[in-house]
Amino acid sequence: MSILSRRGRLAIAAVVDIAVHAVHAPVSAKALAARHNLPPRHLKPLLQALVRAGILKGMRGPRGGYDVARERHRISCAEIVRTAVGAGIDDFDTISPLIEAIIVPAMAEAERDYFDRLGRISVADLCDKVAEARETVPGLLEPA
Repeated sequence: MSILSRRGRLAIAAVVDIAVHAVHAPVSAKALAARHNLPPRHLKPLLQALVRAGILKGMRGPRGGYDVARERHRISCAEIVRTAVGAGIDDFDTISPLIEAIIVPAMAEAERDYFDRLGRISVADLCDKVAEARETVPGLLEPA
């Protein structure tokens, strides 16, 4: 079970792709789409959302395209995924080499960590937290 949608994986892949390829010049949506086996029009809403979020910067003109807007270490995958959720792009079955070789394994590791941590939280732990919080959180699980 994957907790990260295809849309989220594509968004992370797009930002990573741009970070890798925009060293000397911005990356065009057409080039990005070609590397991920998608029509450029499907990426536009996602790329625009990433620009609005300050993750990417867009440059117009014949040599325009996209570049990362901030230092790479200041852009988290969580921020990218949160942005992608509202981007209004369709999910696709297409898997590019970047998604398959890099993004999916990295996100699978994060998902394992997530479920490992989730597995260490018991209902008893949460009940203890409820008991502790009852004094400070008004109306917390009061009898009906």
